[in-house]
Amino acid sequence: MTAYAELLLETEPQIIENREQYDAIHGRVDALIRRGRSRTADETKLLRLLSLLIQDYDRRHAMPPDDSSPAERLQYLLQVSGKEPADLLPVFGQRSHVNEALTGKRPVSATQARKLGEIFHLKPGYFL
Repeated sequence: MTAYAELLLETEPQIIENREQYDAIHGRVDALIRRGRSRTADETKLLRLLSLLIQDYDRRHAMPPDDSSPAERLQYLLQVSGKEPADLLPVFGQRSHVNEALTGKRPVSATQARKLGEIFHLKPGYFL
């Protein structure tokens, strides 16, 4: 069996249908990216395949328009991820700050944007 075939068996790539599968595939992609120059050609081939699966999922679960506000983006992400505003307490510290961020009354700081990016697997700039 080839190394690529073994990687496929280990990873079991498939069309991503839910956030759990998305997170699992995204974690595998992150691990492959971190390998950097030590990544084999077969691992790079797998990385490209998994990236296409992620792009497909993202396209099917389109984000709000680029001109949407950070509050609208955050509301959308909560909705599609199944997370609750209470899940953002570690980011904002207080329930009132979460609500203010969701209504656009409180801007998202750079530190908060970084934490949101980690939670939702997006670049922090998306929240600013």
